[in-house]
Amino acid sequence: MSQDNRIIRVQHLVRTFGTVTAVNDVTFDVRRGETFAFLGPNGAGKTTTIKMLTTVLRPTSGTLELDGLDPVKDSTEVRKRFGVVFQDPSLDSELTAWENLDIHGVLYHVPRRVRRERGETLLKLFELWDRRNDLVKTFSGGMRRRLEIARGFLHTPRVLFLDEPTLGLDPQSRNQMWTHVKNLNATEGVTVFLTTHYMDEADRVADRIAIIDHGKIVATGSSAELKQQTGADSLEAAFLKLTGTTIRDETFSAEDRMRQVARVWRR
Repeated sequence: MSQDNRIIRVQHLVRTFGTVTAVNDVTFDVRRGETFAFLGPNGAGKTTTIKMLTTVLRPTSGTLELDGLDPVKDSTEVRKRFGVVFQDPSLDSELTAWENLDIHGVLYHVPRRVRRERGETLLKLFELWDRRNDLVKTFSGGMRRRLEIARGFLHTPRVLFLDEPTLGLDPQSRNQMWTHVKNLNATEGVTVFLTTHYMDEADRVADRIAIIDHGKIVATGSSAELKQQTGADSLEAAFLKLTGTTIRDETFSAEDRMRQVARVWRR
């Protein structure tokens, strides 16, 4: 694989919090236009890695590249190149769907005409156009998630990070959401980087998968390759063989994540 085909490059990445090493010598890459799943138990280092790629956290050591740029040195330019949907809700529930999109476009310096045209296209694609003038607080969980993802696409990012985007959604909403995301992935060439605990979801939508555990990458490959490597008949069985069956706890709370996100956007 040529270097030009890699939109994300991570080499020997380390992130420590005091005496705790959350990410430990992690190396992987993501190809342009692919859907890449980053899987691991709770507290394995997934969200910490995404925070470093999206400029929320600085690495302790190692190197990162996103579209040829360093998220530490070129943070402003890097932010223009990705969209992100965090685990925790980030919409303003007192604004309408359209207002949430429009404010996002203003923050990313999307011209007014483009905001209007692309906003309409995305709201129609995600089946929210008829509710564009309704307050978000009246939306169901599935509708809010679709709006967050539509917003993530508004500024035409080159990479879309989805951190457990379908958590809590019913199977119909999950299926609908992925249909729309895969359509934009195919038509616009957007690279999708996702985390999920739904193994069937990763099996169905991901071109390649990396599994992280205790801060280290333990396997990388397609779903079929991981099954073959472990002798498992399903991705979930392969995942459990690679990471074990012990129940894990989250390392950081939702409040910690939101405080870190708020700090970086105030800089």
